[in-house]
Amino acid sequence: MGCMGFGDAGRGQHSWTIDEEHSREIIKHGLDLGVNFYDTAIAYQSGTSEQYVGRALRDFAKRDDVVVATKFLPRTPEEIEAGITGQQHIENMINTSLKNLGMDYVDLYIYHMWDWNTPIEDIMDGLNRIVRAGKTRYIGISNCFAWQIAKANAIAEKEGFAKFVSVQGHYNLIFREEEREMVPYCSEENIALTPYSALAGGRLARLPGEGGTKRANEDTYAKFKYDATAQQDNVIISRVAELAEKHGVSMTEVSLAWLLTKVTSPVVGATKFHHIEGAVKATNLVLSEEELAWLEERYVPHALAGVMAQNKPVNSKEKHVWSTGDQKIGEEQ
Repeated sequence: MGCMGFGDAGRGQHSWTIDEEHSREIIKHGLDLGVNFYDTAIAYQSGTSEQYVGRALRDFAKRDDVVVATKFLPRTPEEIEAGITGQQHIENMINTSLKNLGMDYVDLYIYHMWDWNTPIEDIMDGLNRIVRAGKTRYIGISNCFAWQIAKANAIAEKEGFAKFVSVQGHYNLIFREEEREMVPYCSEENIALTPYSALAGGRLARLPGEGGTKRANEDTYAKFKYDATAQQDNVIISRVAELAEKHGVSMTEVSLAWLLTKVTSPVVGATKFHHIEGAVKATNLVLSEEELAWLEERYVPHALAGVMAQNKPVNSKEKHVWSTGDQKIGEEQ
């Protein structure tokens, strides 16, 4: 379950997130259906997503029965100017996340986006320190190129540090650029793929023009990722709808059944019961090789979008895509 949709809508990048009462209902329903992997981030609504998730899991689940992942951001310009090292930054970030979650450790701590202003050696050293301290069991990376994780893990192996065991990239039926290098690399190295945007912000769950939602209307970031390619993507979306009708299932089930043939565990956002119900049902749908090929055959290459479009050297003064908003790292909540 992707938890970006949970959090105080007045404190972060998104205006469409749901409040704590409704977040708790979704999380409990997911637990009841057997969902055991919950993915959040310190950047989601200034840490309030972490707080909602942590309180709900403490109330509704045994800690050992769930896998909890969260993510950390690059150093801020203020931290760089103050001389805070990458190692210190990671220590501050994990401590804040653990406080938000009300937990002693997370199962997976994810490098949210490549920090071009901090040496990767410092990042891997800092992550290794928190693994050794028991604050996270494993480390993962998000929004990176294959060469970046390959470089990071080579350094980790050389230095005896913990290595990245998972990649959370942008991957779905209408955005398959990860198949160029990341998918074969991860297959070769036995690294788990846990992609976000599994349903392309809902586009793979309904036909164009159907079922308008608050997110569809207000998520300008998702529009930035998908609107430019809508015409070519709609051909594939119509095929998803056709297969869904043939099997008597939802489009969500078809889209995720395809993705489940490619990856370890898709991260599926949920702000309504039927979102997570469709995801759970997808695990029982088996598509034939001919159906899988039919869904894939009309795909055309896409330009990188979202965070990956900005994965390049930047000036340390530039604002990150994800912002912690009004939350300062280490600030008491």
